[in-house]
Amino acid sequence: MSNKGRMNAGFTLIEIMVVVFILGLLVTLVAPRIMGQTDKARQTKAAADIKAIEEALHLYKLDMGRYPTTAQGLAALVAGTGGGGGGGAAGIGRSFNPDGYLEKVPTDPWGNLYAYAGDGQNFVVKSFGADGAEGGDGKNVDIDSRDL
Repeated sequence: MSNKGRMNAGFTLIEIMVVVFILGLLVTLVAPRIMGQTDKARQTKAAADIKAIEEALHLYKLDMGRYPTTAQGLAALVAGTGGGGGGGAAGIGRSFNPDGYLEKVPTDPWGNLYAYAGDGQNFVVKSFGADGAEGGDGKNVDIDSRDL
């Protein structure tokens, strides 16, 4: 067989320019919608993380008879920490799960540690948002376990 019957394969400059124009148009229309969603996605992730931390705290309380104190922090939920100290009320289980309740001390989607305060009977878990400081609005809004 000869190659005489075959046409040259390839794209013309006009075809390439049309494709580049269409791609540019799509990016112009879609990018602003996607870009504005990253902050909202991070806030949603932080809320989901806080819910998971709350579940780990409840399991800890079932085993230890109380929540960790502020001084113990969320590190008390991680394996290898020795359970974060002594137990709770008499007659309530004091056996720390050797596998822990969390894999590691969690950080929020902005890379900051979650704030934890507890007195043994109650607790609060917070993310301070993008700025990492208390207070704020928009992307800097605090996400608090009491509000979820």
